[in-house]
Amino acid sequence: QVQVVESGGGVVQAGGSLRLSCTASGLTFDDVNVGWFRQAPGKEREGVASISSGGSTGYADSVKGRFTVSQDNAWSTLHLQMNSLKPEDTAVYYCAATRRGLTALQALSPSQMDYWGQGTQVTVSS
Repeated sequence: QVQVVESGGGVVQAGGSLRLSCTASGLTFDDVNVGWFRQAPGKEREGVASISSGGSTGYADSVKGRFTVSQDNAWSTLHLQMNSLKPEDTAVYYCAATRRGLTALQALSPSQMDYWGQGTQVTVSS
Protein backbone atom coordinates (compact mmCIF):
# COMPACT_ATOMS: atom_id res chain seq x y z
CA GLN A 1 0.00 0.00 0.00
CA VAL A 2 1.38 3.38 -1.02
CA GLN A 3 1.20 6.25 1.44
CA VAL A 4 2.36 9.76 0.55
CA VAL A 5 3.06 12.37 3.24
CA GLU A 6 3.88 16.06 2.80
CA SER A 7 5.47 18.40 5.33
CA GLY A 8 6.88 21.89 5.54
CA GLY A 9 3.94 24.16 4.95
CA GLY A 10 3.34 27.30 6.97
CA VAL A 11 2.84 31.03 6.92
CA VAL A 12 5.38 33.31 5.28
CA GLN A 13 5.48 36.93 4.17
CA ALA A 14 5.53 37.82 0.51
CA GLY A 15 9.04 37.54 -0.85
CA GLY A 16 9.95 34.82 1.59
CA SER A 17 10.78 31.16 1.09
CA LEU A 18 9.49 27.77 2.16
CA ARG A 19 10.65 24.24 1.51
CA LEU A 20 8.15 21.42 1.23
CA SER A 21 9.10 17.77 1.56
CA CYS A 22 7.36 14.59 0.54
CA THR A 23 8.02 11.00 1.49
CA ALA A 24 6.29 7.87 0.33
CA SER A 25 6.04 4.38 1.69
CA GLY A 26 5.46 1.55 -0.74
CA LEU A 27 7.43 3.10 -3.58
CA THR A 28 10.69 4.84 -4.33
CA PHE A 29 10.81 8.03 -6.32
CA ASP A 30 13.36 6.68 -8.82
CA ASP A 31 10.82 4.55 -10.69
CA VAL A 32 7.76 6.78 -10.65
CA ASN A 33 6.68 10.16 -11.92
CA VAL A 34 6.14 12.60 -9.07
CA GLY A 35 4.75 16.06 -8.78
CA TRP A 36 3.65 18.92 -6.61
CA PHE A 37 0.16 20.30 -7.02
CA ARG A 38 -1.81 23.03 -5.31
CA GLN A 39 -5.38 24.00 -4.81
CA ALA A 40 -6.53 27.42 -3.69
CA PRO A 41 -10.05 28.01 -2.32
CA GLY A 42 -12.60 28.04 -5.12
CA LYS A 43 -10.06 26.98 -7.73
CA GLU A 44 -9.20 23.72 -9.44
CA ARG A 45 -6.15 21.74 -8.44
CA GLU A 46 -3.20 22.61 -10.65
CA GLY A 47 0.23 21.19 -11.32
CA VAL A 48 3.16 23.18 -9.95
CA ALA A 49 6.30 21.10 -10.56
CA SER A 50 7.15 17.57 -11.55
CA ILE A 51 9.98 15.09 -12.01
CA SER A 52 9.64 12.24 -14.47
CA SER A 53 11.08 8.81 -13.78
CA GLY A 54 13.84 9.77 -16.23
CA GLY A 55 14.79 12.77 -14.14
CA SER A 56 13.34 15.54 -16.30
CA THR A 57 11.56 18.39 -14.55
CA GLY A 58 8.53 20.41 -15.47
CA TYR A 59 7.10 23.62 -14.04
CA ALA A 60 3.96 25.65 -14.34
CA ASP A 61 4.62 29.02 -15.98
CA SER A 62 3.48 30.81 -12.83
CA VAL A 63 6.32 29.35 -10.74
CA LYS A 64 9.20 29.09 -13.22
CA GLY A 65 12.32 30.73 -11.85
CA ARG A 66 10.93 30.77 -8.32
CA PHE A 67 10.25 27.12 -7.45
CA THR A 68 12.65 24.18 -7.72
CA VAL A 69 11.71 20.52 -7.44
CA SER A 70 14.33 17.96 -6.45
CA GLN A 71 14.86 14.49 -5.02
CA ASP A 72 17.46 13.43 -2.51
CA ASN A 73 20.21 11.00 -3.49
CA ALA A 74 18.40 8.07 -1.95
CA TRP A 75 15.29 8.80 -4.03
CA SER A 76 13.33 8.69 -0.79
CA THR A 77 12.32 12.31 -0.39
CA LEU A 78 10.94 14.84 -2.83
CA HIS A 79 11.42 18.55 -2.15
CA LEU A 80 9.87 21.74 -3.43
CA GLN A 81 11.93 24.84 -2.73
CA MET A 82 9.71 27.89 -3.06
CA ASN A 83 11.37 31.31 -3.26
CA SER A 84 10.02 34.80 -3.87
CA LEU A 85 6.62 33.70 -2.68
CA LYS A 86 3.58 35.73 -3.63
CA PRO A 87 0.14 35.95 -2.00
CA GLU A 88 -1.28 34.15 -5.05
CA ASP A 89 0.85 31.13 -4.13
CA THR A 90 -1.40 30.59 -1.11
CA ALA A 91 -2.97 27.15 -1.39
CA VAL A 92 -2.96 23.62 -0.08
CA TYR A 93 0.02 21.89 -1.65
CA TYR A 94 -0.11 18.20 -2.49
CA CYS A 95 2.53 15.68 -3.42
CA ALA A 96 1.47 12.93 -5.82
CA ALA A 97 2.97 10.03 -7.74
CA THR A 98 2.15 7.55 -10.47
CA ARG A 99 3.82 4.53 -12.02
CA ARG A 100 2.46 5.46 -15.46
CA GLY A 101 5.01 6.33 -18.13
CA LEU A 102 4.79 10.11 -18.48
CA THR A 103 6.85 13.06 -19.54
CA ALA A 104 7.51 15.74 -16.96
CA LEU A 105 4.93 17.99 -18.61
CA GLN A 106 2.32 15.23 -18.60
CA ALA A 107 3.06 14.68 -14.92
CA LEU A 108 1.80 18.21 -14.22
CA SER A 109 -1.73 17.00 -14.87
CA PRO A 110 -3.56 16.04 -11.65
CA SER A 111 -5.63 13.48 -13.54
CA GLN A 112 -2.49 11.45 -14.31
CA MET A 113 -1.57 10.91 -10.64
CA ASP A 114 -2.61 7.83 -8.69
CA TYR A 115 -1.20 8.34 -5.19
CA TRP A 116 -1.84 11.51 -3.22
CA GLY A 117 -0.79 12.95 0.09
CA GLN A 118 -3.13 14.73 2.45
CA GLY A 119 -1.78 18.17 1.60
CA THR A 120 -0.01 20.91 3.51
CA GLN A 121 -1.17 24.52 3.79
CA VAL A 122 1.00 27.33 2.47
CA THR A 123 -0.12 30.85 3.29
CA VAL A 124 1.70 33.89 1.90
CA SER A 125 0.77 37.16 3.53
CA SER A 126 1.08 40.50 1.76
